[in-house]
Amino acid sequence: MSGLLKNNFYTALSNARIFLAVMLFMSVCVVWSNDAQAFVMGYMLLGMTGFSVIPMAGIRKESASRWSRYKLTAPVKRKDIVKSYYVSQLLWLSAGVLLTGMGVGLSILLHGVPFDRNIDILMLFAVGTGLSLFAGAVFFPLYCFWGEERSEIALAFSLLGAAGLLAWLTAGINSLFGPHMSTAQIILGAAMVFVCALLTFFLSCPLTAFLFQRKEF
Repeated sequence: MSGLLKNNFYTALSNARIFLAVMLFMSVCVVWSNDAQAFVMGYMLLGMTGFSVIPMAGIRKESASRWSRYKLTAPVKRKDIVKSYYVSQLLWLSAGVLLTGMGVGLSILLHGVPFDRNIDILMLFAVGTGLSLFAGAVFFPLYCFWGEERSEIALAFSLLGAAGLLAWLTAGINSLFGPHMSTAQIILGAAMVFVCALLTFFLSCPLTAFLFQRKEF
């Protein structure tokens, strides 16, 4: 598994360097800017979802280099290859959460909370992680079902599908608690978004493994 994770890391590294440079620049802007609520929201969502997209986009490189076929001859099980995809995305998502958390934390220390309520930032983190997890849950089965040649379409469809799932879930929470949610209800709603996304992500793994076992190269 460690070798597979290293391979996934180096596959995504070139894209990660470019995106990291962009996010570091945005982090500086977030820390020094004042009264920029919309900018902070965009920064948080872009950081968490962007880092999660990096390993999914990197899979296409395996197809170009034919490494996706060569590694099947290595002494690893196909289900371990699938697991490495999911673990890699969780690691990149953690990096995105850490970076955006540090940037927003420094901004709050310097300028205060840019939102109407302090608890709103929790919902933003739930939305960012939920969008990333839903995207991974949709992308990996599609990648195995449609094949490497349609990985770009699978990535676009997964982002749209993740946004749709998140919008549907958010609408359900709003209709359950009403438009004027209390602090406890916001925390519960954020927890519901995160748990549903995480559960969908983990349930997607055995489905992807099943499809990958039956895939012919």
